[in-house]
Amino acid sequence: MEAEDKTPVVLAELAYYCYKEGKLDMLLQNNEETLEDMERVEKFLMIAFWCIQEDPYLRPGMKKVTQMLEGVIEVSSPPDSSSFTISV
Repeated sequence: MEAEDKTPVVLAELAYYCYKEGKLDMLLQNNEETLEDMERVEKFLMIAFWCIQEDPYLRPGMKKVTQMLEGVIEVSSPPDSSSFTISV
């Protein structure tokens, strides 16, 4: 996927933008089943954003990720996208 100016679009950056702007439906391409459960989509994205933090000390361990996915612990808002590990 590329932007109109032909620069590569990094999925993590696009997803974070959509998350922050409240436009998650832009990521789902009219997937009706997924659109019906936007809270779950947002939760999974928040967990994913935590897992791609550049600083390893900010990334949750697998036990904590599992607990977040199961709803045992609350998922807090992730840091700004500038702290993601992204390589193109």
